[in-house]
Amino acid sequence: MNLSKVARSNSLTVRLLREGIVESVHECEATVSDTRGRILSMAGSSQTSTFMRSALKPIQAIAVSASGAQNRFNLSETDLAVICGSHQGTVAQARQVFNVLWRCDVEASALQCPIPEHGTSPLQYNCSGKHAGMIAICQHQGLPLSFYMSPSHPVQELILQTMAELLKMPAAEFISVHDDCGVPTYLLEIGQMAYLYAQLSSYNQLHLERITRAMTRHPEMVAGDGQFDTELMRLTQGEILSKSGAEGVQCIGRVGEGLGLAIKVMDGAKRAKHAVAIHLLRQLGWISPTVAESLEDSFTVIGRYNRLEVFGELSYL
Repeated sequence: MNLSKVARSNSLTVRLLREGIVESVHECEATVSDTRGRILSMAGSSQTSTFMRSALKPIQAIAVSASGAQNRFNLSETDLAVICGSHQGTVAQARQVFNVLWRCDVEASALQCPIPEHGTSPLQYNCSGKHAGMIAICQHQGLPLSFYMSPSHPVQELILQTMAELLKMPAAEFISVHDDCGVPTYLLEIGQMAYLYAQLSSYNQLHLERITRAMTRHPEMVAGDGQFDTELMRLTQGEILSKSGAEGVQCIGRVGEGLGLAIKVMDGAKRAKHAVAIHLLRQLGWISPTVAESLEDSFTVIGRYNRLEVFGELSYL
């Protein structure tokens, strides 16, 4: 991958206003990339590095399709969507994860993700779909399930190689750490994240297209009712791909146009990334004023006396 090397531009600022008076401030950075890895616009620096966290899930899920596991076990688009998701552990979502495992002839006890607080099964954990997808690959390729979370397991090596090929970098150059659910996540530049989502959204590769179609057609499995990713994809009806990550990461793709947007809130605030995403989607013209207003009502008015405002714009190169 050969990202354009550009100077740093002004970052974005999100202010929490309490009855019009500033109470808190968040600094944010963002980058827009195309499918050639060219940085088209940014706020802050495209080279700022952070862990991709759950925004990596659609990339990890590519291997479910590319390995042949999806076809062998006849996994549906809804199955693939929950594999990509950070779900809320509802009955419908947990059942969908169970369906993935059932089709692979694996018990739910094979899941090594935690049982959520106040939950009764790992099926309810928000990363259970991702884990089920990894188990499906293992079953398809005859790989052991006992240590599928380890970076040295063939399923994790396959996922890393998939990402490395998309970013056109040697796999050995990536820095990995454990995500909260126990599987590897990776330290990437914001520009690299935007590049990955540009490729997901381009419809130039079958396995990437399957991921995007699954998520945009079944957004209720990606997050849940009232959650940003789900509501954004519902409102835009297949035009926008969206996946959040912890600690202020948000990745978005303009479907069919091969454009990716990656956002990082420097202090990790979830509320700020939603406000920035809406602000930038409006600036980019990726959403209509009606959609923007609907999202703002839900995600920038955060209390009876509080609202979020975003200051700053993307700098075009």
